[in-house]
Amino acid sequence: MLERSGSRPHTDCMAKTPKRPRDTNQLAYVIAQLATGELADVKTDDGKDPAAVALGRKGGLRGGKARAESLSKEQRSAIAKKAAQSRWKPK
Repeated sequence: MLERSGSRPHTDCMAKTPKRPRDTNQLAYVIAQLATGELADVKTDDGKDPAAVALGRKGGLRGGKARAESLSKEQRSAIAKKAAQSRWKPK
């Protein structure tokens, strides 16, 4: 006979977000409370530095545009051709 452990291994990696009600009316009530600020949405601490996250996000927003500006027209064309070939190659 298999032993059951107290923890569920398939749920250990899932995000720890607050549960929302399944009933439509209760869900609408919770959403209204969140929108008006009566209820605070609980955020979990994932161990990341908020300043580092903001900095990484800022770099990600401008990264593609800066890279495109630094490439020549021929380089951009070669990258696009390679992407199209890999996208349309037979599987």
